[in-house]
Amino acid sequence: MTPVDFQLPGPISARRIVVAMSGGVDSSVVAALAARTGAETIGVTLQLYDHGEAVGRAGSCCAGRDIRDARAVCDRLGIAHYVFDHESSFRETVIDDFADEYLAGRTPIPCVKCNMGPKFTDLLALARDLGADCLATGHYVRRFAGPDGAELHRAADPARDQSYFLFATTPAQLDYLRFPLGGMPKPRVRELAAELGLGVAAKPDSQDICFVPDGDYARLVRKLRPDAETSGDIVDEAGRKLGEHKGLIHFTVGQRRGLEIGGAPEPLYVLRLDAAERRMVVGPKRALAVRAARIEGINWLGGSHQGPMTAKVRSLAKPVPARLDGDRVVFDTPEYGVAPGQAAVLYAGDRVLGGGWIAETERAELLPA
Repeated sequence: MTPVDFQLPGPISARRIVVAMSGGVDSSVVAALAARTGAETIGVTLQLYDHGEAVGRAGSCCAGRDIRDARAVCDRLGIAHYVFDHESSFRETVIDDFADEYLAGRTPIPCVKCNMGPKFTDLLALARDLGADCLATGHYVRRFAGPDGAELHRAADPARDQSYFLFATTPAQLDYLRFPLGGMPKPRVRELAAELGLGVAAKPDSQDICFVPDGDYARLVRKLRPDAETSGDIVDEAGRKLGEHKGLIHFTVGQRRGLEIGGAPEPLYVLRLDAAERRMVVGPKRALAVRAARIEGINWLGGSHQGPMTAKVRSLAKPVPARLDGDRVVFDTPEYGVAPGQAAVLYAGDRVLGGGWIAETERAELLPA
């Protein structure tokens, strides 16, 4: 199969492409590639959360500086650029959810929620309202035309792959979306930006969640939910108190750092977060072993696939052999650090089959020390 970039029916000069522009180098190059096809190209930026400018740090995709950068690129390319204010929707569907998930003892992935809402729902609707034939983004994934419709695949460059964050993309959305950077390494994208004279060619990549550009998630949660940082007990699996924590929002399943428990015969890790009791259960690494995870909100892109598959339970984790049994992802061998609130994404080779939100885990039998 050949990856689908801007392939559209009919003469390309009669087509209209809307490009989601964050002000970064990736979406800027996408806009340039779209304009180069000869199609009418429109850049659209969503005003979501102007926190990056407030803290004086570049690299936040929603900051005012980034909107100015996106506009400057569009001026350079000679294409239209529109900014739409979606701050209220973003706060309700992404930021508030982020805080509430931490309060519930789960580990959220706001980038997926943003793709599910503002980016691939709101922005896609805007693109259709503008009469576009497709919506193009700077995500590093590949879209193929398969025998049963559009397929989502990992990026050619494993270091840039963003498919984990796009598992919730629906078949209808995938049919309308285009990802022209999925087959390129990042250095080539920067080279293209420089060749095209785009001022963002050397702009640093964003390293953090856009609305937490300083990486201090707990501080944001405290600001939104003042009662979030409440201390509680740290206990072992038998319920014996080992110490106290300063708030569950500072921890996630599988974490070792910051426990500050002395005298333990072996390293201890976070096993569970009991938000109702404000209690954290810790234990040895072998107690983290999980044989299966129940997932909710399953989105399936794999059609009638029945063959072997792998599962990825964290964005930086390696896919491991697994199978889907109803709403359970069952691992061939025990998996570690599987945290409720994260996603389990299923693959067949490089193809994304779908995935869902981890609701709870099934513990494997304790392995020998």
